Amino acid sequence: MNKTLFYFSFLLVFVLSTINIARAQGLENETVFNDYDRIPGYKKLKKNNPEVFQGNKKKENYFEGWYFKMVSQDDSSIMSIIPGISLSENGEEQHAFIQIIDGKTAKTYYYTYPIEDFSFSKEKFAVRIQNNYFSEDSISINIKNDTTSITGKVKMTNQIKLTKNGEKLNIMGWYKSAPFMQCYHGVVSLNHDLSGSLQMNNTTYNFDKGLGYIEKDWGKSMPSAWIWIQSNSFDSPETSFMLSVANVPWMGSSFPGFLGFFLNDSIVNRFGTYSGAKLQLDTSSSDIIKITITDKDYTYYLETSRDRVGILKAPVKGAMDRRIAESIDAQLKLTVTDKNGTVIFEETTSIAGLETVGNLSTLSK
Repeated sequence: MNKTLFYFSFLLVFVLSTINIARAQGLENETVFNDYDRIPGYKKLKKNNPEVFQGNKKKENYFEGWYFKMVSQDDSSIMSIIPGISLSENGEEQHAFIQIIDGKTAKTYYYTYPIEDFSFSKEKFAVRIQNNYFSEDSISINIKNDTTSITGKVKMTNQIKLTKNGEKLNIMGWYKSAPFMQCYHGVVSLNHDLSGSLQMNNTTYNFDKGLGYIEKDWGKSMPSAWIWIQSNSFDSPETSFMLSVANVPWMGSSFPGFLGFFLNDSIVNRFGTYSGAKLQLDTSSSDIIKITITDKDYTYYLETSRDRVGILKAPVKGAMDRRIAESIDAQLKLTVTDKNGTVIFEETTSIAGLETVGNLSTLSK
């Protein structure tokens, strides 16, 4: 009788512990991806919060991924982790994935999982791929196979969102509502603090007091050509910049469009094609890309270059069949002037994300 009571007590403690862990992960209201039942209120949640999972009704020709960038306090560790899903054009090939790039070595890793292993919260941005958890305030990694072991947890605090006067903004402007866009873009956190660490095989990545950034993409395919630049590793605290320039398909044709933001001194300035800003691109040098952006308040001058690149997988009609080069330790010089030409910001960083993909001449028509 005592043994029975002991085992029952042990089982109860185990079950309660499991429930508490699930609640701590924020997945008590999760649903598996391929459960296509209607979720009350979820359509409105998606519309107002691009960071949450957008593809709950998709069955084919679709991808979605979140980009978590993490930089240690001493800049010795730089890592980006991209969880997501891939549904091929005809829907026959479906999988969840976790993609990783080590910014110091440029090594990349791509792990696939059955689509049934992907689940998402019905109430907020929180997704799980098997035993791996991702949200705007933490990630928990537990990847083990024949060649790799990656485990650990990193927490995010003091997130800075894309807002103005307390109002939530969308990085795409009115383009967010266009139903036929090839690809949509969202910014989850412009800058935040990190704590925790990850262990990859015999190497520890300590992110205590480090900095992080989160964005995402979803849709059918990435553009035929694009430039993406991002950094929040400047000498000035709580400073972050992102620019995306792409060849955008539009009603049987295409045009070079761009969007981005600059965060400095607690002020966020959003700019893009939709706001009437103008962009000049100079790719005449094989080593340095120069870009000038002018909006109604500021002019941004960028010079960027890179040495090492890692090869990542990217979507084409939902399938992760394209290979692109990304650096997350690129050089970036950013100069910002006001409308009177006065320099209000000028710094250089060696920890910038940089992608240059496709025929860049299509971006300067």
